[in-house]
Amino acid sequence: MTLAAPVRLSEPACGQPAQPSPATWQHGGVTAATHSSLFPRVPDSADAVLEGLDPEQREVATALHGPVCVLAGAGTGKTRAITHRIAYGVRAGILQPSTVLAVTFTNRAAGEMRGRLRQLGAQGVQARTFHSAALRQLQYFWPKAIGGGLPRIVDRKAQLVAEAAATCGTRLDRGELRDVTAEIEWCKVTQTVPADYPYAAAKAGREAPRDPGEISHLYAAYEDLKRDRAVIDFEDVLLLTVAILQDRADIAAQVRAQYQHFVVDEYQDVSPLQQRLLDLWLGDRESLCVVGDASQTIYSFTGATPDHLLDFRARHPGATVVKLVRDYRSTPQVVRLANGLLAQARGRAADHRLELVSQRAPGPDPLYTEYTDEPAEAEGAARRIRELIDAGVPAAEIAVLFRTNAQSETYEQALADAGVPYQLRGAERFFDRPEIRRAGAALRAAARFGANDSLLDDADDLPSQVRAVLSGEGWTAAPPAGSGAVRERWESLTALVNLAQDLTAARPGAGLGDFVTELDERAGAQHAPTVQGVTLASLHAAKGLEWDVVFLAGVAEGMLPITYARTDEQIEEERRLLYVGVTRARERLHVSWALSRSPGGRPSRRPSRFLAGLRPGTTATVGATGSGAAGGVERGTGASTAAAPRRVQRTPARCRVCGRTLTDAGDMKLMRCEDCPSDMDEGLYERLREWRAAQAARSGQPDFCVFTDRTLMAIAEARPESAADLSRIPGVLSRKLRGYGPDVLAICAGQEPDGGVDGD
Repeated sequence: MTLAAPVRLSEPACGQPAQPSPATWQHGGVTAATHSSLFPRVPDSADAVLEGLDPEQREVATALHGPVCVLAGAGTGKTRAITHRIAYGVRAGILQPSTVLAVTFTNRAAGEMRGRLRQLGAQGVQARTFHSAALRQLQYFWPKAIGGGLPRIVDRKAQLVAEAAATCGTRLDRGELRDVTAEIEWCKVTQTVPADYPYAAAKAGREAPRDPGEISHLYAAYEDLKRDRAVIDFEDVLLLTVAILQDRADIAAQVRAQYQHFVVDEYQDVSPLQQRLLDLWLGDRESLCVVGDASQTIYSFTGATPDHLLDFRARHPGATVVKLVRDYRSTPQVVRLANGLLAQARGRAADHRLELVSQRAPGPDPLYTEYTDEPAEAEGAARRIRELIDAGVPAAEIAVLFRTNAQSETYEQALADAGVPYQLRGAERFFDRPEIRRAGAALRAAARFGANDSLLDDADDLPSQVRAVLSGEGWTAAPPAGSGAVRERWESLTALVNLAQDLTAARPGAGLGDFVTELDERAGAQHAPTVQGVTLASLHAAKGLEWDVVFLAGVAEGMLPITYARTDEQIEEERRLLYVGVTRARERLHVSWALSRSPGGRPSRRPSRFLAGLRPGTTATVGATGSGAAGGVERGTGASTAAAPRRVQRTPARCRVCGRTLTDAGDMKLMRCEDCPSDMDEGLYERLREWRAAQAARSGQPDFCVFTDRTLMAIAEARPESAADLSRIPGVLSRKLRGYGPDVLAICAGQEPDGGVDGD
């Protein structure tokens, strides 16, 4: 294994973090990784695609063969690196565009990737979300694999969950309905069947919104209701695609012939189900590039896990690993705080953290402010934002980020009182707004029949034409007085006017038809133009975004970390969430907290433990030791070693009765299809159930914590005669084999168990 030369750093001055020494690539005009002009000129050759990349980004772009893992810190230009990699491969004739599939997690990210590839001259590459790619394959192959048309996908899952609850005689309030729906989604992406939910939830340390057994019944009723109505949900798209690819070798071969090279963005957010689908797409090939950052894993509650990223080298011993640590987004002051947060972290993700090195000029230190109560905190932020806007900072370059959506209302009111325009991130999507739909229709009509439209008589360029058309929809050059819905509509239409100006600057000859095409492409990708308003967003919704100025609100114990984060893993995810918030800021960062929730309340709150040792006058807590990883390249060995075992190829499980491939986790536990004949010993099953009840009562835990019903059924069908036989039954882990094995084998042999030690 060889390591590329690290970033060369000069001596720091005046206590500032070190800056990179000037190098050829910098003098050659490298641009900030997260900043580029809106409509850049298409490179004229493959080599031109590489211009402006730093050494590590260039390593990513030119590593076109074999497995590649890109560990990319916040603001280091990961999307830039992988889109230039694809474009370089296409322009050099190494990759055929139609054989490349790039997958990510949001429509916005996929749309941004498609846009960048188009600007680099790499048209024809498929850039999609996991669900979008799976849905296309499912729609195409369903008639061949199953017959008939694909069932309808439910668009309101919560409503179906509510109906399922009603059939169980359970009434859920709005919050419970949302939480139970989220639990069902988690079950499906982790491939947990209804009967196994209580055990799986306990093992994962999940806070169930209702009794786990009750959720298990609700989940089963929900699945029954879907079957009765012949509908599927969002997660079924992945599950069914996996089932078809796993069961039909001919269809899997057809997909693999189409897609021969894969790129996966945000790989730290991959769920077990998505990884399973990716494995089926790949087959026995290793033409794969993944990019991610374990320190930005903030969606584990949805089933996402960084293990696939952290284990990549073990699964692919020949992989090239490139570490991107040059931060082009944030000032040294912001980067120092971000590095400090992770320096105190614990756990596996912390062991693989990256030490960012800012590439920007110094800026102001982060500001820390304590307020008496939450309304005062919101008013203080609104006052500072008003001052920034008056000083020339665009409102669109300012964001207020908070832990929960419930915190938004206080800031909405404070900004409205200060006369500051704002937009809610995660609210109604830009292209779904009524005024944008009407504006799009008017612009489309003007593009088609503009010669006969008197509104366009005096409009001789694209911006003036767009302004003329939108004036018919109520747009005015001056903003309306006040705030509210009228101001929000004006801000939306103004975003279209500004986009027209940007398009004209990039393509002087562009007309209304070109503008409408641009809007259609953006709508398909949900790539909204910039709205001139301060962004209000939760920390989760802010992932992947950035602003010149960021206000981190409510950074207090009980909010960050949130009250219900109790385990070490949950606490560390809260720390990573704050890290994501900090790294959204380019230049200025304001961190605040309130001592009480409401005016006159008892000042019992205190600043977040995560700020200890980072804000002035505090002492650091003990955390991770050592420094983070530096940038560079690690070459794969090309062969398995003891430290990096060869990737294990799992064979599909098959029914021991009919031989069909099993995809349901419950069926795999029984090793037969649910509908296939069972040779279970009913008497043995009942004796095992009675023994389990006695064990559970003795240990004071639920029955399923001893063994689930499915596991007992599997034992009663297999009738094991030895510990080796028993250990081969799914669900009989080594701990349970030691604790319960003698009793279970005695019962299977028709003897009385001695009622010995429990499973712990």
